[in-house]
Amino acid sequence: MNYKISKYLKELLNLAVPILMGGVGFALIFVGDVFVAARYSTDVLAAVSISGAITSIIFMFGIGLLSSVSAYLSNRLGAKKSSKSYLIPSIKFAEILAFISFLAILCIIPFFSKMGFNEKLIPIMKTYTFIFAFSTFGDYLFKTMKEFLQSYKIVFIPNLIVIIAIFVNLIANWILAFGIGPIPEMGEAGLALATVISRTFMGLSVLFFYFYKFKVKIVKKAYTDYYKSMVKIGLPISLAICIEFLAFNIITVFMGRIAGIYAAAASILIAIINTTFMVPLSISIATTIKVGYSNGAKNLEDIKRYSYISCFISEIFMLFCGIIIVLFPVQLIKLFTADINLINLMIPIMTLLAIFEITDGLQVTLSGIFKGLKDTKIVMITNFISYIIIGLPVGAFFAIGQKQNLFGFWIGFCITSILLCVILGIKLLKKFKKLETEFK
Repeated sequence: MNYKISKYLKELLNLAVPILMGGVGFALIFVGDVFVAARYSTDVLAAVSISGAITSIIFMFGIGLLSSVSAYLSNRLGAKKSSKSYLIPSIKFAEILAFISFLAILCIIPFFSKMGFNEKLIPIMKTYTFIFAFSTFGDYLFKTMKEFLQSYKIVFIPNLIVIIAIFVNLIANWILAFGIGPIPEMGEAGLALATVISRTFMGLSVLFFYFYKFKVKIVKKAYTDYYKSMVKIGLPISLAICIEFLAFNIITVFMGRIAGIYAAAASILIAIINTTFMVPLSISIATTIKVGYSNGAKNLEDIKRYSYISCFISEIFMLFCGIIIVLFPVQLIKLFTADINLINLMIPIMTLLAIFEITDGLQVTLSGIFKGLKDTKIVMITNFISYIIIGLPVGAFFAIGQKQNLFGFWIGFCITSILLCVILGIKLLKKFKKLETEFK
């Protein structure tokens, strides 16, 4: 292997592997939620899935805004500028966002009974969502601290905390949902409370680590420009994430109104996606950091090499995952449920899921490159065109017009993912040509 290529690959993997550890941890936390909810009852799984589909749009909007922290600070550090004084402003920004998201989630609860869901699911959804809303504070704190440390290439400890949180979450889920000893059976309330506990644990743990490892630097000045930059970089990311979540969750909500089993199936499919998606997502985050440093230093050669190598790694991995899904669909589904009706419903969709996987890994890596370049509007626009203008209508045509239900919507998702890759790929090549002029 060429020495330079080996060097760039090693640097990317040194960042990506610990981030992957945390990413897989997050996926397994979600998988743990689905696993325990499915074991408790299909109705609870359906209700929790629908609740998550509705509230995640609000939740992820804040998470998207906070993802601008590492993009902004890595560019500053690449330009040899100090950034440690930005910690406290970042935390303040995060907790204000958390409070706004918390209130927004609470405001949605009264509308559940007017959305046409099965009556037996509505009380479960209301209870779960009310308690779940409190998890925003811990999760937003963790996201901010993790982004801040990532900009300094400190990735191991924050992601180790996520791994520990898998067990905290799973144990809390099981004990609080089913009850043990003096702890009563709490069902959906227990599942939501376990989420609050695990996310608060993560947020406080990484904050304590920072205070242990570093001296807090406080500079008395206005951070107006920083907040403006966070919104400028983060808002398109938030909207792009929300568009994607909206597309997936519209399907979960819509199909859940037809029958709870469709919402349960959608939840399991997303759990599978999230698990495999963590590898390209981790590579994407590592690429954002390295491209951000290179962009701050105005080094186009490094930007290109990190970009091409990261895309190659992501695509190879997701191709492997797609093959596994096609060869072992039943075995994968049975990891989540023994419900024969649910299994039969999902089997035909697994081939479409495999196609989606192959292209989804590439598009998230391309998005990470644009994030490192602080050019995030194109990602938002591309997501809107691919999901809202093309993917959802095509999916609706097959799902409703051709009566293929959930299978039909997944045809739309496959087309969406392919479009994202094509558009972002073309735009990135044009961006490189533009940078050649700007960096001269």
